Amino acid sequence: DGSDEREIMAFDTRVNKLRRGAVGLLAFSALIAGAQTQALPDGAPAASVPAPAGAEGHKQAQKDNPYNGLADLMHYRDANARLGPPAPGENRVVFMGDSITEFWGQKGHDFFPGKPYINRGISGQTTPQILLRFRADVVALRPRIVILLAGTNDIAGNMGPATPEMIEDNLMSMADLAKANGIRVVLASALPAYDFPWRPGLAPAGKIAALNAWAKGYAARNGLVYLDYYSAMVDGRQGLKAALSGDGVHPNEAGYAVMTPLAEKAIAQALNRR
Repeated sequence: DGSDEREIMAFDTRVNKLRRGAVGLLAFSALIAGAQTQALPDGAPAASVPAPAGAEGHKQAQKDNPYNGLADLMHYRDANARLGPPAPGENRVVFMGDSITEFWGQKGHDFFPGKPYINRGISGQTTPQILLRFRADVVALRPRIVILLAGTNDIAGNMGPATPEMIEDNLMSMADLAKANGIRVVLASALPAYDFPWRPGLAPAGKIAALNAWAKGYAARNGLVYLDYYSAMVDGRQGLKAALSGDGVHPNEAGYAVMTPLAEKAIAQALNRR
């Protein structure tokens, strides 16, 4: 009767809402698990990819796994295995992010010599990619602190359009993962950028400022340390100071020299919080 039809329609509506909300979680779970599947053409269902026998075969299967490519899950696997657990009393810190983090220490400026600080940046990555590898490259390393610097590549559209809410959700998820595992969170501001050389014309300056305003407020509301690189590096047009960068996006040696004491101060603040 009519009531049955209304109940069916209402049920379908609830199912569709749940499906839309769960799709990201399902994708995240599959990617984290490293499911060995391969998409077939024309929308056909995925087929299992058999793994060759032996250790080398397993390693090759992992490299061939299409899900590995999305977040570059193998990038730091061997380095993580060599690292081992932190020593007793070690205040291990993981710097997590994209090229701005990865290039730190590779372009003439040492990456905190003598400190138990670990660089886990990967060039070009967006917040969903960084979230996908957060357990392997942060949680599994058992640091006291994670410094999270991400969002610029989302604004640049490296993986397609991203709304502010999407970026914020991914940053919040990483903060939640860290806190659930006893890791103190330092949420860093995105660096200023007037334009992106690889995606010109996107007018990112205002979007970066808005993301940082959100990050500062979120950190204050949730007991995180906010690391403000932006204020020390921004110029009059909301871009990165010319003396601190060669391309307006990535810091040069002078830029990292500005960032270093700010990061150290934020680490000290995080260690002193209860």
